[in-house]
Amino acid sequence: MFKAAIITASDKGAQGLREDLSGPCIKKILEEANYEVVSIDILPDDRNLIADKLIELSDRKIPLILTTGGTGFAPRDNTPEATRDVIEKETPGISEAIRAESLKITPRAMLSRAVSGIRKQSLIINLPGSPKAVRECLDFILPTLEHGLNIMLSLDSECARK
Repeated sequence: MFKAAIITASDKGAQGLREDLSGPCIKKILEEANYEVVSIDILPDDRNLIADKLIELSDRKIPLILTTGGTGFAPRDNTPEATRDVIEKETPGISEAIRAESLKITPRAMLSRAVSGIRKQSLIINLPGSPKAVRECLDFILPTLEHGLNIMLSLDSECARK
């Protein structure tokens, strides 16, 4: 069982003006997949606040950190920049796979600026801001993430299939 954290980036959500539906959706999916969700936060779309929280969570050695929201074209969409500010290694294949699979559902997936990467022993993945899109993305990537987390944490050393 891996520990996981969730960050929702939403100005209105952080002010209590909009209910966060994506964060709880992620939590439910992760728990059903046998992850232990140890942190859930709703933050304003502020690059520094998001980066600081990502640093805090990775310093706590939480293996999987998922963000939701703030990945589009709006002036206040800062999640990818905050993520790039803190990661040490990019994992572009994850974000590319999410976009490729999402493009099969909607052409708007091409508007995603989401990124993913590793900081210390934490994998950080930006997800879209809607519950529907979150479900679609997690359904696609979760089966492969366990292997990636095992490799990142040195619990497994082989990527080759037997």
